[in-house]
Amino acid sequence: MLRDIDMKEVSDGRFYGLNDMVKADCGGCEGCSACCRGMGSSILLDPLDCARLTAGTGKSFESMIGKELELTMTDGVILPSLRLSGEEEACPFLNEEGRCRIHAFRPGICRIFPLGRYYEEGSFRYFLQVHECVKSGRYKVKVKQWIDTPDPAAYDRYICDWHYFVKALEEKMPSYTTEEQSQASMYLLKLFFSKPYGASGPAFYRAFYEEFYVRLSEAKDVLDTGK
Repeated sequence: MLRDIDMKEVSDGRFYGLNDMVKADCGGCEGCSACCRGMGSSILLDPLDCARLTAGTGKSFESMIGKELELTMTDGVILPSLRLSGEEEACPFLNEEGRCRIHAFRPGICRIFPLGRYYEEGSFRYFLQVHECVKSGRYKVKVKQWIDTPDPAAYDRYICDWHYFVKALEEKMPSYTTEEQSQASMYLLKLFFSKPYGASGPAFYRAFYEEFYVRLSEAKDVLDTGK
């Protein structure tokens, strides 16, 4: 989801890399689940998010749609997002104590919060969202440790490649007819989300990335979004 933001208003004025220290650690979020509520349909999921969720919960992508997940139109492209519900728009994976039931395989946006990503010139950098987390007195932590994902450099490359592929598709969508737009969205959902990756165990991430890039190459060719 693209947002027009003034970095001076939302950040501490710095950009961060994987090896930088940043005040993001809120001590395990004890007694707090504010960032898991009231976020609307903004918690968009990428293919790795859904692969982790299906592997972690044992549920298929299709079985979670309409329950834990929903489909959201974002800049002309349909993508899955967390389905927040109730008066507080609470995450479906919170337990009665307000704790995360899927912390080990939580989505990427949840992993980096309160960090955000600033994309430019085919890459991105992390920044600290200073108004998003209600916790005070946060601790410094290395960015790659905070992300809590094996091989963070490979993960960053994947995030970057997925983002710019979706961006290229968003720019392509207006040239499609309504029927072509629908077909493109359904193709995207089936190829990257519905179709199992077969990744599991210690080699989960390596297997996922290998399969993802095969699919990405196919999608770029089919959808003509460039190399």
